[in-house]
Amino acid sequence: MFHKTGNTFHRTGQGAVSSAEYREAISTALSQELGGAGRAAKTMIRWTDVSERTAKNWISGSYGPAGEHLIELMRHSDTVLAVVLELAGRKEALSSERINLVRQELANVLSSLDEICGSSET
Repeated sequence: MFHKTGNTFHRTGQGAVSSAEYREAISTALSQELGGAGRAAKTMIRWTDVSERTAKNWISGSYGPAGEHLIELMRHSDTVLAVVLELAGRKEALSSERINLVRQELANVLSSLDEICGSSET
């Protein structure tokens, strides 16, 4: 039988993250990105298929999402993704991902400009 040893997970070189710190960080990220509790709750329900009460508990910081719900929030919210990576001590992973996304967007824009300029020259 396994015994519960605590409600923290560890960040490499940065100490442990408490459950309260995790809940507060997720709550703040959701509030910043989604706005007021009613609107935010409806959006989270759409994203994660949770009850309204659960969504409001996440916004208030009473509870935090776990497992598949956290993954769904990270899939839809860059802010939640950034917070989770920061809590995990992996903030640099987000930077390289953003650089790749910006690079791809720039390539798309340049391609579109080439098409526009190329079609107007002929």
